[in-house]
Amino acid sequence: MDQVDITIIGAGVVGLACASALAGKYDSIVVVEKHERFGQETSSRNSEVIHSGIYYTHNSLKARLCVEGAELLYQICEENAIPYKRLGKLIVAAELAEAKTLEGLLAKGIENNVRGLRLLEKGEIKKLEPCVNAIAALYSPNTGIIDSHSLMKHFCLKAEDAGVLFAYSSELESIEKDHEYFVLGIKQEHYRFRSRVIINCAGLSSDLIASLAGIEIRQSGYALRYCKGSYFSYSKQSPVRMLVYPVPHDELVGLGVHATLDIGGRLRFGPDAEYVDAVDYRIDPAKRDVFYCGAQRIIPGLEKDALVPDMVGIRPKLYGPNEKVRDFIIADETFRGLPGLINLIGIESPGLTAAPAIAKMVSRIVEEFF
Repeated sequence: MDQVDITIIGAGVVGLACASALAGKYDSIVVVEKHERFGQETSSRNSEVIHSGIYYTHNSLKARLCVEGAELLYQICEENAIPYKRLGKLIVAAELAEAKTLEGLLAKGIENNVRGLRLLEKGEIKKLEPCVNAIAALYSPNTGIIDSHSLMKHFCLKAEDAGVLFAYSSELESIEKDHEYFVLGIKQEHYRFRSRVIINCAGLSSDLIASLAGIEIRQSGYALRYCKGSYFSYSKQSPVRMLVYPVPHDELVGLGVHATLDIGGRLRFGPDAEYVDAVDYRIDPAKRDVFYCGAQRIIPGLEKDALVPDMVGIRPKLYGPNEKVRDFIIADETFRGLPGLINLIGIESPGLTAAPAIAKMVSRIVEEFF
């Protein structure tokens, strides 16, 4: 039976970042991916924002890894010619009742070591973004956007150049503990191989992978909920130059219908937050009215007919509607009697931003097994 040091399950941005970080340090690493190429789920269906770390609970993994990851991402982009833009972001209060929320976000951002944040009054906002409707705003100069495909390609090529093997179109169907190793079963051709360490970066399927290893996912709090987010793009020229967000929803179920720009300057609104029972990438064109109302509230004067359905992403959340927000799970499962299994579950936003920092954290855990 074939044997490897490390198996990474999932070739989304986090799995690829882990492969890149571990490449060259161990004799044999394989990345197992059920799709035919990398980045086919959450990693390619998001806003591509480099977040600064404002929203997250102090000292949480989301806060710490987002702030660290943003710095690392900008460095990676500079050193490897990966397209990005440090556009800046405005979180806007459209009415007086929302202004107090901005003060709380500023305090949280400062506590999380987010640099450069400041509150703006109406006149200052108009100088930066004349078309934005706001009586006050929180300005985050270090928020940006990135070409996520180019980032994933960079991680993939770096890993491959260092000898990491990528096994695409390979769906995992079993995990069994065998002394110091795991025996992994691939559905295609019923192939079996042994691995000293497993890093579960399976995104939307990460809870299912944990269950294959024998973990009761509901009892352990690992069960995922799918949160569908639709996007509408704006077919005319963008009236804004930076990202514009409303104040966030309670408990961060969503950040409201916000305006983002892609690398080409195209304006896009979304995502909304709709919990679903299954992965479904169809977009409902009838949502345009709701999106228009939300978009018009922060950027008046938009043309409704210029809003066109764009895409849908699914976020792997560890909590449902009206439930308390939960942190990333990055767990060494030795305490469950599964030494060598590292589970990454519920890696939603800011997972893209945090990816290189998550990979550093996982690398430190892996060292304990060799």
